[in-house]
Amino acid sequence: MHSGVTRSLPMLSVIIVSYNTQEMTLDCLRTLERELKEIPSEIYVIDNASEDGSVDAVRREFPQVHVVTSEKNLGFGSANNLGMARTSGDAILLLNSDAFPRPGAISALLKYLDCHPEVGVVGPRLLNRDGSLQLSCFKFPSPARCWLENLWLSALFQNSARLGDYRRWPHDSERIVDFVSGACLLARRAVYDQVGGFDEMFFMYSEETDWQRRITDHGWKIAFTPEAEVVHLAGASGAAEPARISKHFFNSLDYYEWKHHGVLGLIALRAAMIAGSLMRLVLWLLAMLAPNKRHAAKSKARLHAWLLWRQSTKWRLTLPNR
Repeated sequence: MHSGVTRSLPMLSVIIVSYNTQEMTLDCLRTLERELKEIPSEIYVIDNASEDGSVDAVRREFPQVHVVTSEKNLGFGSANNLGMARTSGDAILLLNSDAFPRPGAISALLKYLDCHPEVGVVGPRLLNRDGSLQLSCFKFPSPARCWLENLWLSALFQNSARLGDYRRWPHDSERIVDFVSGACLLARRAVYDQVGGFDEMFFMYSEETDWQRRITDHGWKIAFTPEAEVVHLAGASGAAEPARISKHFFNSLDYYEWKHHGVLGLIALRAAMIAGSLMRLVLWLLAMLAPNKRHAAKSKARLHAWLLWRQSTKWRLTLPNR
């Protein structure tokens, strides 16, 4: 999807990881076709062994798109690494197959990077299907933050730069943040050349957190701009396998804490989650006494009982992508 502008290198490389999301992947590519008309670009679809005909459908409708296939599901980070190793753009846009940039969003992200040379990664304002805000900026996990979140202290002190997080911020202004969602982010080629790609020990979840942590450790800043808006449907690739997704989520969180904060960090994470799950379990059990809340409360109580069991008993560190 190149415009008529002549450049020795594409300005933008787009990478979409696809896993059994044929229709959404095609819709995403149709959106990009509109948005990239004036932007020199190349698009790579990395297919994680889809079984729904995604590869043939993409090749048939978008012959100009580079399709890379894998014989097995590599996960999010490893698949993106396959793409980044092949691209040649000055900037790399990582885009979920269930994420759809609104008009002008990609141009706004490129403009932001161009105007802020200290920024290595910038993320857009994410919206749900109905147009409501979807949180897309987060604080880096740490032993202290685990306790702040599980004891509700971060929610109680939202306006504190040290204790609060970004949950009540309406995402309506440019801001330097800890990290942005991997659903859509734009990174400099220089960042990839300097830091490398994702840690492939992560299968899915926490890999973008780890990557942006390493990027900031190299002196780059991570930014958010509301000038770019992207509709993100969220969870499409794993919607049919919630048990598998839960396993990957907590294994990845364990690995992140162990990698960046050592054994003591992992112990702090587990202790905080045990305390938080126990408190929430008690509250949801009490909520079951109200007939109009019984069904929802029962589901929540079951979730926190499982989490309490998992965090109390599964102490053997499992590498997420092994």
